[in-house]
Amino acid sequence: MKVHPSAAALTAFLAALTLAGCQAKEPASTDSGETSGATAAPAEITVEASDTSCVLSGTEGTTGANTFVVTNNGNKVTEFYVYSEGERVMGEVENISPGLQRKLIVQLTQPGTYTTACKPGMIGDGIRGEFTVTGDEVQIDTEGKFKEAADSYKRYVNSQVEALVPAVEAFVAAVKAGDIEAAKAQYPTSRVYYERIEPVAESFPNDLDPRIDLREADLEPGQQWTGFHRLEKDLWVDGLQPDTNAIADQLVADVKELQAGVSAPDFTIDSTQIAGGAQGLLDEIATSKISGEEDIFSHTDLWDFNANLQGSQTAVASVRPILDERNPDLGQRVDQRFEEVEALLEKYREGDGFVSYDKVTEPERQELSRAIDALSKEVSQVQGVIAPQ
Repeated sequence: MKVHPSAAALTAFLAALTLAGCQAKEPASTDSGETSGATAAPAEITVEASDTSCVLSGTEGTTGANTFVVTNNGNKVTEFYVYSEGERVMGEVENISPGLQRKLIVQLTQPGTYTTACKPGMIGDGIRGEFTVTGDEVQIDTEGKFKEAADSYKRYVNSQVEALVPAVEAFVAAVKAGDIEAAKAQYPTSRVYYERIEPVAESFPNDLDPRIDLREADLEPGQQWTGFHRLEKDLWVDGLQPDTNAIADQLVADVKELQAGVSAPDFTIDSTQIAGGAQGLLDEIATSKISGEEDIFSHTDLWDFNANLQGSQTAVASVRPILDERNPDLGQRVDQRFEEVEALLEKYREGDGFVSYDKVTEPERQELSRAIDALSKEVSQVQGVIAPQ
């Protein structure tokens, strides 16, 4: 794998993205847990999440930029979603550790009834409630920097998916041929295209992301395990199983479903989602890559780590014209932090790839963790800066 280009090069390559957000009032009803809330629409909706409840300060909003401030008061890592009809993800914030607070700005351009969900443990349908949006339809700015940004990032997403499909097909061919060594070699290289744009995959309904990338530790009772990590365990631990070929074929079908989704004429990306995705990719590193939980059987975590970093950097670069116009100092701080993390990651290069993550000591992991935390602190501000004014 080649070293990812600098932030400056990415900024020259990309432009900026469409923007967005949302607002609200009142309490969310849920299918489990407790709920409560106010009747007046605040400037920001607070979400008090625990292991058994999801308490919103409001459940009504208007079309436009709404902000949700999510605090995890529970003992489990949680996430917060806003869905439209058909389970389409309009906005999400993942990997909120106990005691932490995260902000989500969501673009809801159409009036109607949406669904909010807190997901303690980041599994299942979550603790759900309705969120009602009123007002006139909001047109996303399709001119200037925002159009250029949206177009540029969409091209990037399509380029990654176009590379993902043949890479997965080659990986699956090795699996089905029983060529274990070739399959092991292609496992991390085929994943990088997916890991760079995973937040986009998560926006599609029908559990597309879990089908492709669910870890064994996150399986629910009775849930079928498919995707990369199931094949990872077959290759490194269990050996090829009677259903391995079927699982491999399903992975190809699932990435082709993703390809069809991002190629559809109605597929759109707004800047707040992409800025949120940039943050989400860093959270993935902090939550599962640093600990070694992601690729627990193969120890190829650093490949994913690097791909998440690249995807986050590209997403931020896509909105840099807007960011530099509104807060150039933040853009410079983000650049510096990306460079620091990249320099640390280079220490673990081995040929075209990376050393096995089980060779990275705990002090070295903590050093990486601190660098990611410093980067995340800066990137977390981008979504608010580029939101509509």
